[in-house]
Amino acid sequence: MAESKISPHNLNELKNTTDDALGNYLRSLKFSQSNSKLDVRLAIGYTSVIIAAATFAADYKLGWEATKTWTAVAVVAYAILNGAFTYWMWAVEKGLIFEGTNAQGGRLSISSKTNKHDPTYYLTISSTSPGSSSPSTWHIKNPFTTWFTADGFFVAKPFQQWLASSIEMIGDADMKNALRDERDELAAPTPEVEIIGDGSGNGTVEASGVDAKSKGSKRGKKKA
Repeated sequence: MAESKISPHNLNELKNTTDDALGNYLRSLKFSQSNSKLDVRLAIGYTSVIIAAATFAADYKLGWEATKTWTAVAVVAYAILNGAFTYWMWAVEKGLIFEGTNAQGGRLSISSKTNKHDPTYYLTISSTSPGSSSPSTWHIKNPFTTWFTADGFFVAKPFQQWLASSIEMIGDADMKNALRDERDELAAPTPEVEIIGDGSGNGTVEASGVDAKSKGSKRGKKKA
């Protein structure tokens, strides 16, 4: 359980805490995170700050008249960089919170979002198996109350179980939390029933298929 609590009614805090927990969880499973998109965003942001700081320093030391032309250039550059920053955040990253590879070379990308007045965590997952060039993409969601207590404490276990059970690449790295026994049981085929007899109404019932309690077939008398 988390050592400090957050407001359970603040969607931004719920999302940010969960985003951080997701990244920490994947790194603990030996996923190697790629920060290339984050590096681009940081480069744009730092460049904008440097331009603003340099413009202020020049105006402070040299005065408006001496720097007004360069100030105009700096304002245009700052506006362009901020536009690029916004475009990168919304069109390229699209809520990206983790991008990286597992030990086998499979690629995993996860983006998150929330909707206003909806305490639900939405994830978009894209995974690519080693040697494949075609990613599989799907969406999952779960309410924050699944892993947050009523007083705002984060509980890791149900969150990790949800991820490991919903994302095969994570489940392969954390089989203890994947809950695959339950999923396999639900996915087991229904036994096929065949009536064996001579058409007179007398015969036996033979069941074939997966039987969790016994192997082979079951036989019993069918009464007319």
